[in-house]
Amino acid sequence: MKEIDWSTLGFHYTEPDYIVRSAYHNGVWEEPYATKDKYLHLHVSATCLQYGQEAFEGLKAFRGVDGKIRIFRWRENAKRMARSAEGLYMAPVPEQLFGKAIRLALEKNMDFVPPYGTGATLYFRPLLIGTTPRLGVGPGRDFEFIVIPSPIGPYYPGKFHCTSFIVNRHVDRAAPYGTGTFKVGGNYASSFRATEAAHAQGYDCLFLDSKYHRYIDECSAANFIGIRRVAGGYEYLTPRSSAILPSITNDSLMTLAREKGMKVTRRHIRLEELAQMSEAAACGTACVISPIDQVLDPERNKVYRFGAEPGPVLTDLYHALRDIQFGRAEDKHGWTEVIES
Repeated sequence: MKEIDWSTLGFHYTEPDYIVRSAYHNGVWEEPYATKDKYLHLHVSATCLQYGQEAFEGLKAFRGVDGKIRIFRWRENAKRMARSAEGLYMAPVPEQLFGKAIRLALEKNMDFVPPYGTGATLYFRPLLIGTTPRLGVGPGRDFEFIVIPSPIGPYYPGKFHCTSFIVNRHVDRAAPYGTGTFKVGGNYASSFRATEAAHAQGYDCLFLDSKYHRYIDECSAANFIGIRRVAGGYEYLTPRSSAILPSITNDSLMTLAREKGMKVTRRHIRLEELAQMSEAAACGTACVISPIDQVLDPERNKVYRFGAEPGPVLTDLYHALRDIQFGRAEDKHGWTEVIES
């Protein structure tokens, strides 16, 4: 195992020994291979640079309580990347090739899988780019698929804690029926104006729908979850939108919520409905769940408060998913692929 201070790792890039690459030419994907070369030899007119023909993913491998390594729901990432590729007129990476590349990246960087108990994980960033040189507007026909592994620290290095959000009505992250449902770099670049302004004020950014600026869309780069008390228990609310990314983490949490007897609802959520919620959070691969303590709506001079500490429902869901990922609980859904270390 590498000499790394696992306790000081954040969500930052740490240089691995190898990355994995596979190129697509003349309608054929080459066999993925591991290389120490971390640089692209790319034509300046490549379609990824000229026209943003690019998609990416994010997933993790966990060293469990039993010492085994678990890759979490990689097939769902492969399917989502294929949808993103089709949305940007790129050659989808076959699921079998995607899985082979992830396993190879793990095998060649086994020393970078953090020990159990540190809360750290090995993160994979699969990347798909168009490489055809082109100046005329149009899609490329050549592509490269790359898997970049990097160990990352726990999202909460101390205790599970809350963050604050501010509503933005002046910047739209993605348009309805545009690229919002695909995991492409342009969606993130278009959000930077709003997110960096929010960060400067000590907040994360809550985006509303870009058509009416009335409904909750995304929490910065993550899905939104709201918890509401209803007769007989709790309701798990999450937005239905044609402009947000279908989160694999959110899908997993909805499954666990149903198993716990909660009502799960996906629909348009008006911003004002925050007042009816007992808990709220962002969710995604990096954080699993990031509870929200308050949402500030400066234009309406309104603050929605949920408490300075994470609520009991979200805390329970957070630990339930983490227990599966680290092998502390039975994986009833076949979400993890277990690798003997």
